[in-house]
Amino acid sequence: MSVTRSQLIGNVSAGASFAGIVTATSFVGNVTGTASTATAAGTAFGLTGSPNVTVGVITATSYSGDGSGLTGVGVGATSNVNTTGIGTFGTVVATNDLDIPNGTTAQRPGISTTTGSFRYNSEYETLEFYTGTAWRPISLGSYVPSPTDTGVFGGGTTGTIVNTIDYITIATTGNATDFGDLLVERNILAACSSSTRGVFGGGQNAYITLNTIDYISIASAGSYADFGDLTVARYFLAACSSSTRGVFGGGSTGTNQNVIDYITIATTGNATDFGDLTLARSGLAACSSSTRGVFGGGGAPTVNNTIDYITIATTGNATDFGDLTISRFYLAACSSSTRGVFGGGYVPGNSNVIDYITIASVGNATDFGDLTVTRKDLAACSSSTRGVFGGGYSLISNVMDYITIASVGNATDFGDLTVQRGRLAACSSAHGGLS
Repeated sequence: MSVTRSQLIGNVSAGASFAGIVTATSFVGNVTGTASTATAAGTAFGLTGSPNVTVGVITATSYSGDGSGLTGVGVGATSNVNTTGIGTFGTVVATNDLDIPNGTTAQRPGISTTTGSFRYNSEYETLEFYTGTAWRPISLGSYVPSPTDTGVFGGGTTGTIVNTIDYITIATTGNATDFGDLLVERNILAACSSSTRGVFGGGQNAYITLNTIDYISIASAGSYADFGDLTVARYFLAACSSSTRGVFGGGSTGTNQNVIDYITIATTGNATDFGDLTLARSGLAACSSSTRGVFGGGGAPTVNNTIDYITIATTGNATDFGDLTISRFYLAACSSSTRGVFGGGYVPGNSNVIDYITIASVGNATDFGDLTVTRKDLAACSSSTRGVFGGGYSLISNVMDYITIASVGNATDFGDLTVQRGRLAACSSAHGGLS
């Protein structure tokens, strides 16, 4: 017997049954079994009551209910395919929307998750899938940067202040690729990051000093969103981070500052006071291990070689660490989990000096080698093994060069930024503070 909706009009009492094929534009109720012996209970095709319908095949353009154990339902469906149980579907097509599991990173299912499962990460605003060992972002039509070693360079000036963001894969050499735009055009800003989120704070636009903090999901190319505000609007500041906390230190409001403030990277909101640097200064650089943040160089207002450090997880004033090999400001820094590296700057006169420290122990910096191009107002980011320095003034530069952090030696050409610029900032998804 073949039954269609036009033949099922009116009320059907519970217990009614049919054999053969049931075709309808919609079905609401619970279905169990397989396509050849499916049993349906509920309201179907405009029926009232609670009929029990035994059929050979159910065909519907719309289905909602419990598809536990059902095989074959959903083939050719055009909308509203929802199952709360387990179903096997040849094709699922949604014309309006398709609801999928969602939640924060902490709410991800565990290691028993089926390979290929996907969900929406509400914390980082991206789709992700399970590889069998880890959750990874899903690319939607364009290249998505690697979640493991992506470097991001943002802002700066070409002579005109820009909101340009571009990115690189740190493990490979090559030119940068356009990522999107900062929320606010600005230069002389600072950046820090977790493995998934990059945060840019402070800076200046048209000589207006900003307290702006904005952020990006590093794995999803696109524009930034507002995060909150620094405790003090300032420029020529520096930033470092652990996997959870970002710390901004120093800078200028027109007067050099010793301010340190911090954010929780995974949640938006205004920064909170952390403590003070040992010396008020601007034009400094910062790097970190997973526990310790280190700030080096700067102008106070004269150029200095000061290095001081903080314990990122606790608030409090910075402590003296030692000295850089030469006094300079407008430099950049990056790190592995054990070694911090400072490069470039202004002495006076542009510098190509690279020096390094062992983050876990205090003491003076040691000579590392030289950058490929002498310059100031550059930015740096890193993976756990490689540091990349980008941009700066020598006149104005799009140069990127890199080092292997664990070994000393001169930098090597990496490629070019998308736009020549200086006074930019950089962060990455794999720096030493995340180890």
